Amino acid sequence: MEIFGIPIQAFLGQLLLGLVNGSFYAILSLGLAVIFGLLGIVNFAHGALYMVGAYVAFVGLDTFGINYWFALLIAPLVVGAIGVVIERTLLKHLYKIDPIYGLLLTFGLALIAEGLFREKFGVSGQQYPVPELLQGATNLGFMVLPNYRAWVVFASLVVCLGTWFTIERTRLGAYLRAGTENPALVQAFGINVPVMVMLTYGAGAGLAALAGVLAAPVIQITPLMGSNLIIIVFAVVVIGGMGSILGSILTGLALGLIEGLTKVFYPEASSIVVFVIMAIVLMIRPAGLFGKEA
Repeated sequence: MEIFGIPIQAFLGQLLLGLVNGSFYAILSLGLAVIFGLLGIVNFAHGALYMVGAYVAFVGLDTFGINYWFALLIAPLVVGAIGVVIERTLLKHLYKIDPIYGLLLTFGLALIAEGLFREKFGVSGQQYPVPELLQGATNLGFMVLPNYRAWVVFASLVVCLGTWFTIERTRLGAYLRAGTENPALVQAFGINVPVMVMLTYGAGAGLAALAGVLAAPVIQITPLMGSNLIIIVFAVVVIGGMGSILGSILTGLALGLIEGLTKVFYPEASSIVVFVIMAIVLMIRPAGLFGKEA
């Protein structure tokens, strides 16, 4: 059986690969949207935090015998703690000045992180094994579905929707949103706004690390893995709307699928299709698909 002259197995396989990439785009852009939407920081270090998360999992397994499931818990905590230190020592001084300074600072931090990891691990990729429980594949009849890739999609959706629900539908999320719009008023109600902001940045960094651990078994872990992805993720955030949580999730998944389909029908355009879509969206709706007009 064929779809548009392409064997259905190849078509669905490429569609699945696009959905997996879209899951990484969604969870990474979610972390970026949380940090920008609540703190107003364009966090260019997000790709580096994603890379650090993957290396925490790799070093944890190689040196300390920490398996994949514990790495899913430990890496976000470790990188989240690094994010807290960055926010308390550096970023807190930039909130009341032009956002370009935050972008330049985080870009510099990303370059420093890449340099340190290149010095330690070199430029060759490191392999991280698929956990035993998720090895193999399931035959669905019309295609063979790798178990780990199915897990990546499921885990990403759970994390993304859980984060959206926390920010948009809970009292904690209301405090976070109120604290960014009128911190003095929220502080008057006895809420420690600086601590809340610090934990928000740490949570965004933790989301990047979680994406790094999820990606580790399906890609090679390299110091440049974050910089290779962060430009696309920024495009996803811009298309969805800067600061829009739901926009980042839906746009990330959709663009992953579009990129996967482009590889089937017009492979030469697969590396630029996201940026073409971004240009079209910005011409029609500068605030993004889900963003609020100024």
